[in-house]
Amino acid sequence: MRRKIPSITALMAFEAAARYQSFSRAADALSLTEGAISRQIAGLEEFLALRLFHRVKKRVQLTDIGKAYFVHVREDLNRLERNTLSAMAYQDGQQILELAVIPTFATKWLIPRLSEFSRLYPEIVVNLSERALPFLFGDSVFDAAVHYEHPAWAGNAQELLFEEELVPVCSPQLLGGKTLLSVDELAAYPLLHKNTREDAWRHWFDMQGCQGINPIGGPRHDLFSMIIQAACYGRGIALVPRLYVEDELRSGALLIPIDRPIRGLKKYCVVYPEHEEASPTLKLFIDWLMRAAQGQRRD
Repeated sequence: MRRKIPSITALMAFEAAARYQSFSRAADALSLTEGAISRQIAGLEEFLALRLFHRVKKRVQLTDIGKAYFVHVREDLNRLERNTLSAMAYQDGQQILELAVIPTFATKWLIPRLSEFSRLYPEIVVNLSERALPFLFGDSVFDAAVHYEHPAWAGNAQELLFEEELVPVCSPQLLGGKTLLSVDELAAYPLLHKNTREDAWRHWFDMQGCQGINPIGGPRHDLFSMIIQAACYGRGIALVPRLYVEDELRSGALLIPIDRPIRGLKKYCVVYPEHEEASPTLKLFIDWLMRAAQGQRRD
């Protein structure tokens, strides 16, 4: 049975036109004429029996179905490109693992340790892609995820790595020569927040038994890596996972003004589809990852 799949050329023309909201800019990006882009999209709309763009004079705008189709087409083209590059890079005997990871965790903890894995298993190539939120494995190319424990992972196998431990950190320059602060003194400084952890500072102050402190003020950032950089430049005191700032603490770029961590708000784990037995390659990686995580666990 013939598949209902448009030509790759038409899909690429549509993706570029949707991304730029312009046929002319799509033509420049793909080194085609504007007429060629217009013909490809007209052919795609005929194939789908759908209108993907509203055309108003020289402007184009995605229809509602066009917006939804664009999201899927972009993902599918990206996936096809990744798979093609993997095939082109294949060497006899080589095994590839596709992992979804939390960005700062990968940068600060996982990547520095992957050299050891590569030394032990040089035939295994580990590809990392950022995924900030849980996802469905059936809709992805990933073999596993190194991520937070989360109810959305229900139905998948999960192996606990360790609990997160959040500590306050700041630049020594921010304290003007001090190295330690009381809780009340700390509360007087600007507090840096992660957008998806709005209650983290409130939890920390509650753990110290503090009353009457409103910790929600201060700059907000999307990533822990941004908060760490902001703290290094003296913009305030950040509450971050200790494992993310090990290098900065060793170098003296950051210090812990009051070493009263909070634990258990998040747990790191490795997740993979439960309905499929883990491949030998994935088992090797999980076993190595569990050993690497032992040094991070605290009683």
